[in-house]
Parts: sequence; C-alpha cells; structure tokens
Amino acid sequence: MFLPSASSGQTTDTTIDDTANTTNSSVANLNPVTKFWTRLWLAISQHPKSVAALILFISAILFLTVNVNGHWDFALPLRAKKLLALMVVGYAIGVSTLLFQTLTHNPILTPSLLGFDSLYVLLQSILVFFLGAISFTSLNPMVKFSLEIVLMFGASLLLFKVLFSKSSQDLTRLILVGVIFGVLFRSLSALIARLINPDDFVVVQSASYAQFNTVNPQLLAISLLICVVSALVIWRWRFQCDVLMLGKAQAINLGIHYQRLAFGLLTVIAVLVATATALVGPVTFFGLLVCALTNRMARHMYHSERLILVSVVAMICLVLGQTIFEQVLGMAGVLSVVIELAGGLVFLALIIMSQRRAS
Repeated sequence: MFLPSASSGQTTDTTIDDTANTTNSSVANLNPVTKFWTRLWLAISQHPKSVAALILFISAILFLTVNVNGHWDFALPLRAKKLLALMVVGYAIGVSTLLFQTLTHNPILTPSLLGFDSLYVLLQSILVFFLGAISFTSLNPMVKFSLEIVLMFGASLLLFKVLFSKSSQDLTRLILVGVIFGVLFRSLSALIARLINPDDFVVVQSASYAQFNTVNPQLLAISLLICVVSALVIWRWRFQCDVLMLGKAQAINLGIHYQRLAFGLLTVIAVLVATATALVGPVTFFGLLVCALTNRMARHMYHSERLILVSVVAMICLVLGQTIFEQVLGMAGVLSVVIELAGGLVFLALIIMSQRRAS
C-alpha cells in the first residue's frame, strides 16, 4: 500500500478519464446486458461515494417499507431504530478495520487479532457461570453494555500501555501478544462451557454470535454518541493517516509524532470495536470484507475518500443483507453466518493474491 502524491493523483484521474472515454466509445458494440453492467461499473469507478450513497439510500428505503402492509405506526419506529443500529455497527467495524490496516500496513489484518471477540465470549461465559442463565438474561441491558465496553476497552488500553511504550513501539509484537491472549480467552471459554449445564451453554452459544436482528434500542444513544465523537476525531487525523501509510520512518521524518498518533489510533480502534461487539456480538471477517471492497472501489488511497466509502459500504452490506434475510427469505438464514463466510473467502483470496505477487 502506498500514498500517491499530488501529481500521481492527477495522473490517476487523467487515466480514469481516458479509460472512461475509451470505454464509452466501445460500449455501443456490446449487447444490452453487458452494456448495462459496463456502464454501472464505469459509474462506480468514477463516482464511488455518490453511487454507494445512492445504494445505501435505496437499501434504507427498502428496509423501512417492504412488507409493512399498512402498520406504519408500529413498523416504522421499530425498523428505524434497527436501521440506525445497523448503520452504527457498520461504521464502527468498517472504520476500525481500515484504521488498523493503515497502522499495520497490511490489508489482511483485522482488530479481532487483538482478542476482542474472544474476550467478549469469555465475559459472557463468566457471567452465565456465576449468575445462571435466568439471571443473565434478566440483566439490565445498559449495565451489561457498559460493563462489556469498559472491560474490553480497559484490557486493550492496558495492553497498549505495556507493549506500546516509548522504549518499545513494535506493532508486530503487539499483534502476536493479542493473538496469544485470544487463544487463552478461547481456552478459558471452552473450560467454562464444560463446567456449566446444557441450558446455560445454549445461552452462552446464542450470545457468542453476532445478532443483527435483535439489537436493543436502549443502547443506541450511547453507541451513536461514541461513533459521532470518534468520527470527529478520526476526520481530523485523516491527513496524518495518509502520511502514516508511507511507513513509520517516513512519517517521523515528515513531522508526524508516531507514538502519539499510533496510540490514539489504537485507542479509537479499541473503542469502536468494543462498541460494535457489545452492541451486536463478535464479528471477525466483516471488516476485512468491506475494506477489500472499499480498496477495490476507491479511486485512490486517501483517507478523505476511503473513510467515507468504507462506512457506506459496510452500512450497505448490513442494511441490504438484513432486508433480504428478513423480508425476502423470511429469516431462513442468519446474516452473520453469511458475512463470516464471505469475509473468510475474501481473506483466503487476499492471501493467495499476495503470494502470487510475491512469487
């Protein structure tokens, strides 16, 4: 990954225009179906943010109106809250993964490597083990949500403080320690699963997977506030993130305070991942999926475009996917399973492509 200069950005735009002109001249010779898909891809490549915003708007309208059957006073407020929750989760997961890939200079890494998902599952297992299934399901949602965010953010902050100090700024070691802690948390969760009774185990299992159709509206206010504050902070850092993509040494030579920026990005990533995980549950490969789509659609690697685009693409995937599963398929499947499958396939494809480029 690299950051194009101003001159190369102009060259890229000129190349896109030349390609568009060449494509338009050859479209007339295509059959109608091929012509439609060619023009659609050309529009996406020239105006990715506008096209993505239009698709998101259509997806939101479909989510709010399909199969309402006249019960607007009941269905519209309920669906509006779920729509807002899906958009919040999409923003949090997409942006946190993009920032993590910028910081690590690796397009196949996700914040889940730091052990957030495993810690969340362990927390659910501990609560069920000590409280029981009935008391666990009776917990105040706001108290449980706040506890999960505080514990996940506190654990990540402690990890960052210990392993990302002034004397040691090795991101590779930080990721490896996160992977080790993730294995430890999963092992402890498996141990607790063997100690609890089957009824409690069912509750733990249901809480261990992302559930996009049962988002608690009471948790939306604090989640939305966290996302808005983080968006303002990240947008101020967008140019520094562009410089950071040049590499640590180059960023320091260009005047970037690397330790402060990296620690700030890690803190924002931890807050966003903790918020999304506490709101819907752990999602491993969704961020990888939307970042891969964003990098494919974006005209350049500037964060002023990719931050917006990755948020919109993630929202489209969740909103349109949930609309299809709820209203078309009648909840015959689970959106999180399909997302994890698609994200896993994208992960394998990226690894294979990177190996081919290396060879």
